[in-house]
Amino acid sequence: MSREIHAVTGAFGYSGLHLSKLLLERGARVCSLTGHPDRPDPFGGRVEVRRFQFEDPARMRAALADVKVLYNTYWVRFAHGATTHARAVEHSRRLFQAAAEAGVERVVHVSITNPSLDSVLPYFKGKAEVEQALAASGMSHAILRPAVFFGGRDVLINNIAWLLRRLPVFGIAPGRYGLQPIHVEDMARLSAEQGASRTNVTMDAVGPEALGFDELVHLVRRAVASRAWVTTVPPWFLLLASRLLQAVVGDIVLTSDEVVGLTSNLLVSSGPATGTTRFSEWLNQNAASLGVAWASELDRHFKPSQAVHA
Repeated sequence: MSREIHAVTGAFGYSGLHLSKLLLERGARVCSLTGHPDRPDPFGGRVEVRRFQFEDPARMRAALADVKVLYNTYWVRFAHGATTHARAVEHSRRLFQAAAEAGVERVVHVSITNPSLDSVLPYFKGKAEVEQALAASGMSHAILRPAVFFGGRDVLINNIAWLLRRLPVFGIAPGRYGLQPIHVEDMARLSAEQGASRTNVTMDAVGPEALGFDELVHLVRRAVASRAWVTTVPPWFLLLASRLLQAVVGDIVLTSDEVVGLTSNLLVSSGPATGTTRFSEWLNQNAASLGVAWASELDRHFKPSQAVHA
């Protein structure tokens, strides 16, 4: 069987869309593995849609039978309803097992900076468990560890801007912590490069600027001409304010685990930059459209299905 297909989990989603666009531009045949088969197709039928079949190993293998490279973005940001991090880990194991049995040549997997099997945070522990499962599969693989994305239809930076445009006060948790964002198109290029390799590798996927979180917030504040007062507040107050905002935006604004992960400095890298786009330069060029509309995590990933993609 000729293996020419590049399968992207969530090819119509966020990071998957940018990767699929790049692969198509390079002449690759692309299919989308998704739990949202009825999503609008931005590629005009050029990307074949195949549904996740986590509960049916034979159908999952069949969906991967002609796949050369699998790019995996499948994950959950937070537990919601029946969707949990433990369930996402199990689904990822089944996906890798099906890929190995189907003869997939290469897996490029999207993880997170600083995952750990010892972490008390289900997100970071789960990501480490998925990495472990991929390594145990015996397949040729690349594990890419982004901290946070910016560009396109990102959630974090856009929603910070949304809040700064509308609120008189913007609170941040105390302490010295930061993040090292990578542009989503830099991530797409890095993923495609690793899809062409057959060397096992694990690397952080981060941009050239490591920013303190307070520094990032002030950069966004200036860029969108916000008059909000930025001040430190205790984590419990942040979470209370987030729950109140949830009723306004109809979305999960922030979780306690996300506060712990951020303030524990887990979204920075000790390795070299692997992206080239500077956040500060991109911000100045895109400020006019940033934060104009709220980017809803619930709308993007949990309606109508429960499968999720980074």
